[in-house]
Amino acid sequence: MKSVMRVNIGWGRRLAPLALGLALATGTGLAQQAPVSDAPATATPSLEIGGSKPIEVDAPAGFEYHDKLQVAIARGGATATQGDMVLTADTLAAYFRKTKDGGNEVYRLLAEGNVQLKNNDRTAHGSRAIYDLDKSVAVLTGEGLRLTTATETVTARDSLEYWREQELAVARGDALAARPQDRIRADRLVALLSRGAGDKLGLSRVDADGSVVITTKTETARGDKGTYDLDSERALLTGNVRVTRGQNQLNGPAAEVDLKSGVSRILSRTPGTAPQATAPATGERVKGLFIPNRQGEGGLPQQPSPPANPKGSEKP
Repeated sequence: MKSVMRVNIGWGRRLAPLALGLALATGTGLAQQAPVSDAPATATPSLEIGGSKPIEVDAPAGFEYHDKLQVAIARGGATATQGDMVLTADTLAAYFRKTKDGGNEVYRLLAEGNVQLKNNDRTAHGSRAIYDLDKSVAVLTGEGLRLTTATETVTARDSLEYWREQELAVARGDALAARPQDRIRADRLVALLSRGAGDKLGLSRVDADGSVVITTKTETARGDKGTYDLDSERALLTGNVRVTRGQNQLNGPAAEVDLKSGVSRILSRTPGTAPQATAPATGERVKGLFIPNRQGEGGLPQQPSPPANPKGSEKP
């Protein structure tokens, strides 16, 4: 039988930093743990977890402590705070490991249900999250994956990683980084965050890989890979590049897109590669498809179609 200690109020004993990977390693989900005590909580219990990175966990419904699994579980809504990072969820588990001096420390947090990870002026959302304290990395999965800043939103289908110390996010599966004036979509996006005007945090660069699509108000650019510098509003696309504006299209191995001026430049080779001594292969040529406007839309007048049966051509 599992050794379980349930504490509903006033648990203030000090522990060292948090941990969660044990449940994942043993295949034990939060729903499989012991039930919550029915005793009502008269105050918000709190765990003050010491160490080099102090964490405080508050749980209105109380805690369960599983001795053999070395995990403390907070149900019914919980909040974990570490400096300027705040993690909230319906259920929160803190997993511990032994230290060299014989103490305990927490190295991960597991959150399930309505997860929200807030760090100053950026917030990540998902159904589940793993927060690794050693690496300061949170991996969110489930429904509604998104990371929001003051001016941008990053969404994903499969997973969303937030690297706290490196200030970057990795979105996987139909990933999208959107601003009011433009957006970039790909199979995977790596978004770097930095401080801008007014000390506001926002995206400064996005590296895209797999089925890249950059959309502005006037054109759409596609490629296999891409890098978008949001500060200069310039993008570089490589691999089977297509830039479309209206009915006109340019194709080539690479393209530079200036989203501020609306000027796109198709390149005959990928920047950084040596030019070929001979004429490029067919796949490396720059091609364009231009559709003239119809009469009355600013284009040249169209030639009139000949009659179906011109005079003198009728069969007897």
